[in-house]
Amino acid sequence: MSTLLVSQTNFARHLTPAGHPEGPERLEAVGEALAQDGFAALAREDAPSADLTLAELVHGPSVLDTIRDVRPVEGIRPLTADTFISGDSLEASATALGAGLRGLEAVVLGEVDNAFCAIRPPGHHAERNRSMGFCLVNTIAIVARQAQKLYGADRIAIVDFDVHHGNGTQDIFMEDGSVFYASSHQMPLFPYTGRPDEAGVGNIVNTALTAGSDGALMREAYRERILPALDAFHPDIILISAGFDADRRDPLAQINWDPGDFAWITGKVLDIAEKRCSNRIVSLLEGGYDLDGLAAGVSAHVRTLLTGQAG
Repeated sequence: MSTLLVSQTNFARHLTPAGHPEGPERLEAVGEALAQDGFAALAREDAPSADLTLAELVHGPSVLDTIRDVRPVEGIRPLTADTFISGDSLEASATALGAGLRGLEAVVLGEVDNAFCAIRPPGHHAERNRSMGFCLVNTIAIVARQAQKLYGADRIAIVDFDVHHGNGTQDIFMEDGSVFYASSHQMPLFPYTGRPDEAGVGNIVNTALTAGSDGALMREAYRERILPALDAFHPDIILISAGFDADRRDPLAQINWDPGDFAWITGKVLDIAEKRCSNRIVSLLEGGYDLDGLAAGVSAHVRTLLTGQAG
């Protein structure tokens, strides 16, 4: 397998208050992990900036208007109770989108089999008409729409293993059968959406995990619900919302996964990608707030993308 890593130093300029879980040190931890010798085979590129008005493919105009209005010249301002914006946050968001679009391009053109985009801010909580949950715009949703618009990919699948439900991605695609969305997440937990009966037009699969559960329950859920539905969808491209906050060390949840669990999910998605869409996977970083857990989870995920083998 061949894997492209796309990232950029300017993500550090999206500032949040001291002590906020979603800080620049997250990507420092990811960068250090992926600088180890075991990842020498990764192709690596700096993320370009993208046109952030592409957000209007999935968001109402009020989303970007609000971000622009709130953005300070200096310092940090709250956009919502938990979501903050600084002077360079729009540029970081544009670069996060650029990373996703460059990963998509490289995969569709056959330059690599798959791509991992180490980006921030995350995006999967941003709904059609509002930013929230540390997320300004829904990067993976925009990438999905561009895959359809630019490359004629009719059927896009999004697999979200962040411990928090991707309410934004679900909200955007709830009535669009051309996009499949599957999420495994702790429930109850922020954002308090993602019930199994939230099924859209048959394109949404939500699997709720109980606090304190481990990888065994997750594997059962994926085998019984998510993987069969993903396979049956026959995706042209698979996108992954790769959050690593289901790690047992994470301070914002109570799920007890270890790095091997992230590798297992990745391997199973790779199996379906090989069968259905010529290995085409683009993975975008979402959450993960314990730095050691984040680094270990990303390492397991990217190693599996790179080698094609879990473990």
